[in-house]
Amino acid sequence: MKAHVSSILLGVRDMDRAKRFYAEGLGCEIDKDTRHFVSFRVGEGSLRLALYEWDAAAKDAGVSPEGSGFRGASFHLNPDSREAVDETMRKAVEAGGSVVRKAAPARWGGYFGYFADPDGYLWKVTTSAS
Repeated sequence: MKAHVSSILLGVRDMDRAKRFYAEGLGCEIDKDTRHFVSFRVGEGSLRLALYEWDAAAKDAGVSPEGSGFRGASFHLNPDSREAVDETMRKAVEAGGSVVRKAAPARWGGYFGYFADPDGYLWKVTTSAS
């Protein structure tokens, strides 16, 4: 069997805040919206981003809801220009996110920055455009 990622689920502390962040701040299109679960279409393909209440997501996985710090993962957005990187970072902050690493030129020739969503999930915004 070949692995095919169809959705990414994030446990969130405040569903309304997270939904606004992804829908209004990042422009993700809502696919399903219930009291405890929201999913978004991401990009042109079939990939979905899902939000589930933090404690419920931990219970579903059979793990403790306690935890903090780097979660060992980040998500990446790849716009076509430096201006689009800056615009995405700006919109994320306006929607309630925070800058983790200000966008700047990279040693490898690209341009990137990191922001955190309201629940602390890291998003890298990067372009190879000079």
